[in-house]
Amino acid sequence: MQIKKCESCGNDSFAVGNLGNGFTSVTPVDKIMGSSPLILTFCKKCGEVSSIKVKYPAKF
Repeated sequence: MQIKKCESCGNDSFAVGNLGNGFTSVTPVDKIMGSSPLILTFCKKCGEVSSIKVKYPAKF
């Protein structure tokens, strides 16, 4: 397994968190209903976001 390094500061320690508390979530462009929080992976040293994923892509 390859160790991931932050592109901004070179740190190798990351955290994962949700962005979406019912008010801030991704919603489909062409649908009235449905939304999903985003999952962010970010550097624990500088905060640079290395990955953004939709938690429930099947809703789209």
